[in-house]
Formats: sequence, C-alpha cells, structure tokens
Amino acid sequence: MSAPVVLVSGATGGIGAAVVRRFANSGWQAAVTDLDQQRLESLDMPGIVARVPGDVRSAETCRGIVGQVTGITGRLDALVNTAGVWREGPTESCSEADFDVVVDVNLKGTFFLCAAAIPHLKRTQGSIVNISSDAGRQGNTGAAAYCASKGGVTIFTRALALELAPDGVRANVVSPGDVDTPMLRFQAENYGGGAPETYLRGLLDKYPQGARARFIQPAEIAELVFFLCTPAAAAIAGADLAIDQGYSAGK
Repeated sequence: MSAPVVLVSGATGGIGAAVVRRFANSGWQAAVTDLDQQRLESLDMPGIVARVPGDVRSAETCRGIVGQVTGITGRLDALVNTAGVWREGPTESCSEADFDVVVDVNLKGTFFLCAAAIPHLKRTQGSIVNISSDAGRQGNTGAAAYCASKGGVTIFTRALALELAPDGVRANVVSPGDVDTPMLRFQAENYGGGAPETYLRGLLDKYPQGARARFIQPAEIAELVFFLCTPAAAAIAGADLAIDQGYSAGK
C-alpha cells in the first residue's frame, strides 16, 4: 500500500511549509500548491511528490490542482488549506480590490479546494484541516475584511464536518493567533506606520502572558494539523481548535 498523500495549499508560506515538513517527516507523500512555480521548486524537503502552481481564487483552478495531484499520486488522504492573505485598515476606506483578494484567497479558495477534494477523500475516508484565525472567532479592530473571511472559514468547516461525517471524512479548523511568518512581517512593514517593531510589540501586548508573550511558531501549528489527520484524532470532527496563548478565551 502506498504512503498516504496530503495536499497543502499556500505551501511556500510559513505555516504551509511547516505543515509539509511535518507530514513528510512522518512518511506521508506531500503535494504542494501555491501561486509561484519558482517558490514551489525552492521547497527543499523530502517527500514532495507533486508541485502544482495555481491561483486558488478560481474554482476551475482548484479543480485542476486536485486533478493534477490525484493524477500523479492516485489518491488523496488529507487536504490542508493554509493559503491566506492579510489586509488592514478602516472598513470605510477598504477598497473593493483588497476585499476581493482577502475573501477570494482566504474563503473562496478554501471552499473550492475542499469541494474538489471531497470525492477523493471519501474514497480514503480522509481529513480536511482549514487554517482560520483568532480573527475568525472574535473581531479584530481594523481588520474587518480579514475577520469576515476567517469567520467564514470557521463556520464553513463546521458545516462541512456535518455534511461529510456520514462518509467517514473529518473536517476541522485550526485558529492561530499571531504566528512568526512572512505574513506577520508583511503586516508590520506595511501597516506599522514606519515602526514595525512597535507594531509587533503591540500585537504581543494583547496576550495574557504579558511580558512573557511570544509569537507562535509555524511548527506548533503543523503539529496540531498533523495530529488531526491521524487515527488518534478519529473522534475529532467539526472542531475549532485555538492556538493563541489564550487570547480568545476571554478577558
């Protein structure tokens, strides 16, 4: 029997690459997708069996990605959607272009990659893990479009879990706080008002650990994602699991 196959979107990002590495280190075959072929080729780790570039904002492209992957591997056992983008600012000044890219990458891409993968996952009784955010659990000031997209990912995944349970397919969502990734650095550089370190310190100040707060590491997210796709997590479906240092627990 061939090794199980995971498809990871946003595979060249901080969380995506960590997820690919975690699965590959455990003997899984990894199929990876992202916008840029060159960046996909730069993923230098064992276990990658398919590199398929594509823009997940297109439902047709999502179908094509899954079709190419399953054509190469012959099976699909897990789908992990990590592709995501951030835009920040007041709702009244949010451009349609910014709104569209956030919702289309974060929510539409997740939805249609899941839709394309479902027939294959039914055959293997596989798993879906979608990456949401603490911003999908509660409002974040100045990030309404992002919150809308991630709130959609969270409730979509819960609905999907109910839909797929009779077929033996599990769907769960992981909701991180601030993770040490290129996207976090993009936030600080583009929305930090010229003071990225001050911006980053402000993010840490919201956590209950106070001075001991730190940014979450991608490998910590990957560990939970991997667990959710193993038989040990067979009873976990429709869950929204936070990795946010207690930020969303309350005040």
